[in-house]
Amino acid sequence: MSRPSILNSIERKFILLIGDLCIILAALNVFVNDAIDAQFISLSLKVGVFTFGIFVYFALAYILEFYNLEKVTKRRYILSQSLYIAALYVFLVFVFSVITYDVSFWRIPLLYFLVLTPLEIGLWRFFFGNVFRIIPVTKKVLYIYENNTAESLRDDLEIINGKDMETFYKVKLTYSIGQNTINNKKFFLSAAEKIDAWIINTKSYNNFPEDLEKMLLSSILKGKEVISFTSFYENTYEALPIKSHNDSFYEILQLRNKKIRYLQRIFSFMVNFSFSLLVGIIFAICTPFVFVLNLFFNKGPLFYTQKRVGQNGKEFKINKFRSMVMDAEKTGAKMATKNDSRVTPFGKILRMFRIDELPQIISVVRGDMQFIGPRPERKVFVNELNKITPFYNVRHLIRPGITGWAQVKYKYGENLEDSIKKLEYDLFYIKNKSITLDMRIIFKTITTVLFSRGV
Repeated sequence: MSRPSILNSIERKFILLIGDLCIILAALNVFVNDAIDAQFISLSLKVGVFTFGIFVYFALAYILEFYNLEKVTKRRYILSQSLYIAALYVFLVFVFSVITYDVSFWRIPLLYFLVLTPLEIGLWRFFFGNVFRIIPVTKKVLYIYENNTAESLRDDLEIINGKDMETFYKVKLTYSIGQNTINNKKFFLSAAEKIDAWIINTKSYNNFPEDLEKMLLSSILKGKEVISFTSFYENTYEALPIKSHNDSFYEILQLRNKKIRYLQRIFSFMVNFSFSLLVGIIFAICTPFVFVLNLFFNKGPLFYTQKRVGQNGKEFKINKFRSMVMDAEKTGAKMATKNDSRVTPFGKILRMFRIDELPQIISVVRGDMQFIGPRPERKVFVNELNKITPFYNVRHLIRPGITGWAQVKYKYGENLEDSIKKLEYDLFYIKNKSITLDMRIIFKTITTVLFSRGV
């Protein structure tokens, strides 16, 4: 008897999106036809309202992670998402009234529109969550690893099973290449009936038993998933597993060749130019206020300057608004922590809203940094991290940035262990750098600033 097919995360997100889209379109149609006076209704109006409404909704949905499958089934997130949608629609109605210079459509149909649409979205997501508690969504995995690195097995299993996040994979069986299994054929035949996916973590594929190779091929033909541990980690966590003891050194470092990608270069230039102008204006406006408040609540220099390691390992000077006490490192270099006692009360406010980062725009204008890229680190910490991992200098292939994939995906780095973890995201960005990924970083950065996430 064949096992029921399991929908992957992309397919589940697509189903959720289709349901949202149907509700949004139906709600906007009711808004146009029933809540607005007839003389205003036209084809161009409908197209405009539909396009603008859908665009704004999905921009908000992305920023607030409406399609994070870990959160979408939790009731408190369903409630908060419904409230955000209600606020969005109130905003859209206000914008429409300003554009048309008409507020005569404030009537009972409009009230239904504002109240029922978020409720429908909430009920749809509640239904979606309960359906996928019944339908199988977790793939049963056979994990294949090398016998001489069995000490890393526990960590690898926690990564696959999702210790820190839901992965929709659960390891049911493990097999060590090189172990003395007398009846491999019987084991693999039994495993093939119990599992939905194979995850392989090995430096060499030359030592595979013949029975294993045949079973892998048979599983592929049956539509089952067969992937390497690096591919699993990259697809699930959107990072590269630099701590993997088994996976090939070269598989992790398989960065894309630097081909001429004109659209990417044009987009990067536009991002750097646009945000340099925008952040530069904000920096110019904020500086006088920070200067005055600094005289009363944070006495001492307005800026502090440090040397950081940039592209190709070259050092450059970086500027920030000072948020710590003077002589904060009189006992030696030390990474900032979440509740760092060296940060002044006024400095905490600067950090909360990322105002202390604004002077970095000077480094962008100089060409030492760009808006999106790995966070520049100090030489003393770079030297220590190079001793821990051979991968660390790879992040210096591109110019560092004010924001980046590691900054929006991982918490504020407080120690060398956090820096290694953030390196996984930096390498992922270098390998998969694209316009789409840069757009995701920009949206997540907006979320981080608006909701004061992190230190």
